[in-house]
Amino acid sequence: MSNAALAVVTGASRGVGRATALGLAARGLRLALVGRPSAELDSARAECLAAGAPSAVTVEADLTSLEQARAAGETILAEVGVPELVVHNAGVARRAALEELSLELWREQIDLNLGAPYALTRALLPAMRQRGSGRFVFVGSISSTLGTPRQSAYCASKWGLVGFMKSLAEELHDSGLATCAVLPGSIDTRMLEGSGFAPRMSPEEVAKTLIFYGLDAPLACNGAAIEMFGV
Repeated sequence: MSNAALAVVTGASRGVGRATALGLAARGLRLALVGRPSAELDSARAECLAAGAPSAVTVEADLTSLEQARAAGETILAEVGVPELVVHNAGVARRAALEELSLELWREQIDLNLGAPYALTRALLPAMRQRGSGRFVFVGSISSTLGTPRQSAYCASKWGLVGFMKSLAEELHDSGLATCAVLPGSIDTRMLEGSGFAPRMSPEEVAKTLIFYGLDAPLACNGAAIEMFGV
């Protein structure tokens, strides 16, 4: 097995997750790509290997299930190794006025956008803490700071994600580990379609920011929430 550091990326099949995985591959990291099985996830794995990753594996999980998110973490530790970086990118936005927002749509967004990061972090944290190094980077949103019509569940999940991250940052004080959240505005991805907002940044621009805070920023950035407004 390669001695290269291991990065875990959720939602790596497309968009920001795929761009982040490819950027990490170019930096020479091993990769564990977590998500539902799909041709897109398989092609992302192949592209990561071609981009320079010493190894890349897919870990199948429906991250709307906290139990599957936890199990994915246990699989990574048992079969791949202890990660140096975890990028919580998987997310979903379902637009509906509150009167039209079903309990199922509410749960899907809260469970995937907030529950999965909790469950996966909870599974991986003890081994990373024992080693004494590692970083957790959460993909929030500018919706982590403001409200948007027809996105009550999405905004609630992303506000909650920042609160979770900041509490975790306090628990990681003096541990050698750190966490932060990146809060981008409108990105040129499928999620933006139908939102009424024009794209103001590319997935690659967000990925570069995630990689910087995941690998290069000082530990003093622990707990930071970095807003990206675009151009």
